[in-house]
Amino acid sequence: MREIRVGVVEDDATACQQVLDYLNRYQVESREGGQPGQNVDGVRFTVSVFDDGERIVEQYRPVYDILLLDIEMKRMDGMEAARRIRERDDSVVIVFITAAPQYAINGYQVGALSYLLKPVPWFAFKQEMKRSIDMVRRRADEAMLIEAGGRQQRLELADVLYVESIRHTIIIHTLNGKLSVTGTLKSFEERLEARDFFRSNSCYLVNLRHVRGMEDQDCVMSNGERLRVSRPRKKAFMTALAEYMGGTGATGRTGVTGGM
Repeated sequence: MREIRVGVVEDDATACQQVLDYLNRYQVESREGGQPGQNVDGVRFTVSVFDDGERIVEQYRPVYDILLLDIEMKRMDGMEAARRIRERDDSVVIVFITAAPQYAINGYQVGALSYLLKPVPWFAFKQEMKRSIDMVRRRADEAMLIEAGGRQQRLELADVLYVESIRHTIIIHTLNGKLSVTGTLKSFEERLEARDFFRSNSCYLVNLRHVRGMEDQDCVMSNGERLRVSRPRKKAFMTALAEYMGGTGATGRTGVTGGM
């Protein structure tokens, strides 16, 4: 498991230190706290601390997995910070920490997972972190970080139609448009290994979830585009597509047409 990136946003020094101590305790117990014979999956945190919502919002980048947000802060409260963050990142797990639960009940407006009530008991913190980490792990295969337009952003893989190599530029075709990034198709193929992407030829890395079938030497995408599948790769492509459609990702999909 890669490191889990946590942002702690808290203007009270004592409360902030308690959260940091709890995070460290969770790390230690996740490595050492298993029962005899139990496989313990250790957790490692990379933690960034901010003393106000304004601080994290100023230069926010979608690199965090979990945000622990105090609500009542002087310059920018946690609820407003969460709203601003959601404009740039719809995947980060948000947990509010507050002494005023009446504010936290509006957390659904910003997609918060839940809230912790101050003073935070260790057991409640531990349970909430487990839930948050479970959600992060479920989402780990659903997105990737890329740098496009001079800034990092989280790319939802379900939205990617295909990745195209044009000279020395990579174009990511998504449901919402195109993104231009630096890199090689080979490096993207390695990053997307085991995530239902297939190299159809020297130019295209195709998301199998958006393939609607085969016609002659082309695969037909969900947006109507036709992408060439090279003859040497066609048999392997058809096999991968059939396996994908026969798996859990095939619900409600059309069948494969065309011959081998």
